[in-house]
Amino acid sequence: MGALPVRSSRLVDLNLLTVRISSNLEHFDAYAYFSRDAPAGTAPDHELVCVDLDRDPYDTEVLRALSDRTLRAKRFRSGYYLNHIFGDPAYLVTEPGRSYVFGRRLERTVWPYFVKRILTDFAVDHGYLHLKAGGFTFDDGGATLLVGPNAGGKTVFLTQACLDGARFLTNTHVLVRDGEAHAVPSAVRVRRAPQFEELIDGHGLTPHLESGDFVAAPELLFPGEPADRGLVRNIVITDFSPERPRGFERITAEQAGLFLGLFADGVVNYGLKDDLLAHHGGDLDAFTGSLAAMRDQLTALVEGARCYRANADMLDASVRGAVLAELASGGGPHTAANPVGP
Repeated sequence: MGALPVRSSRLVDLNLLTVRISSNLEHFDAYAYFSRDAPAGTAPDHELVCVDLDRDPYDTEVLRALSDRTLRAKRFRSGYYLNHIFGDPAYLVTEPGRSYVFGRRLERTVWPYFVKRILTDFAVDHGYLHLKAGGFTFDDGGATLLVGPNAGGKTVFLTQACLDGARFLTNTHVLVRDGEAHAVPSAVRVRRAPQFEELIDGHGLTPHLESGDFVAAPELLFPGEPADRGLVRNIVITDFSPERPRGFERITAEQAGLFLGLFADGVVNYGLKDDLLAHHGGDLDAFTGSLAAMRDQLTALVEGARCYRANADMLDASVRGAVLAELASGGGPHTAANPVGP
């Protein structure tokens, strides 16, 4: 691509990998979604260069000719980035280990698309399973993963657990291999509530892309340092609804696997099947081999963990205490659960 104007850059630490993000803007809002920097001099696993066309105009016909011929690049050129994220037309150029994107308000592409694609590519190349999940650990290192539908209460469950003594692991993404969950450090959504007013105003938090929320590093929210990894002891499907009977109960590994296949699998959740096929250069054998490996990893994960579904009010101290006591207790995936009431 030749020399491009770079006025700011950040080398972000995603735990198992690092990504250098550069922009031609002096202040780029996308940086706020990352909570940890990699040590200076670390070689990035991937580089992302974002060029705002209002700051430095380029001939869009030239950019169109240079952009990838993939389905994702075609969608970018139409202003459709990923799922429900839209914007101005953008031009995607991909090289080995490096991506370029030209457009406007490109913070709308970094966390919503590029991070998810980079994590998925890394996962299939290194034998990990990329899941959409929050998580926390206990003092013994045992990890609990939280999955569920949008607005199902994952964030409330996670924040209340961490404020009550659990150790923050991850907010949105996790990479799993051999039963061990590896965090992907990122900021956490914070709603403007009385307990967070001082934090939001005092730290000048960046507004979230899609909502009236803000984003904050977990170190600002919870005591102690976040965990980097933990052996998965529990998987909790959260789907809080006051209208339905409350409860916290065990489910089978088969039920959990079916649910996670739709609601937690990174490729399925983020619509990355075409990107994964392109990552394999259209090689059907490699593509289906990756899918089979992910399926086997998911099966092994749920069979090795205790799986629950939760419709529990984690803001209620007595309910929260009972739920966390059950999750912290020992026992393998086939032991009986302690009853937890509403």
